Amino acid sequence: MKDISRNDLLTKIQEVEFACLDLNLYLDTHPKDQKALMDFNMLAEEACRLRKIYEMKYGPLTNFGFSLAKYPFNWINDPWPWEYQ
Repeated sequence: MKDISRNDLLTKIQEVEFACLDLNLYLDTHPKDQKALMDFNMLAEEACRLRKIYEMKYGPLTNFGFSLAKYPFNWINDPWPWEYQ
């Protein structure tokens, strides 16, 4: 995963988070679907892993205590995660 570009890593994070959201909506109406729950948990762990890789390389993806910050505080550094192309 260390050879992946910043943009490709952000895209992968978005894909995995979208799959989590989709499964979350499905589980809202099918709470006893054990396979879907297992898939959701696997993807949630993958999303955490990918966000951790991104944040270690490029800085926080979110603010207000959802991501740890390094010294000096780098949340204000450009580009912001949603501005990177």
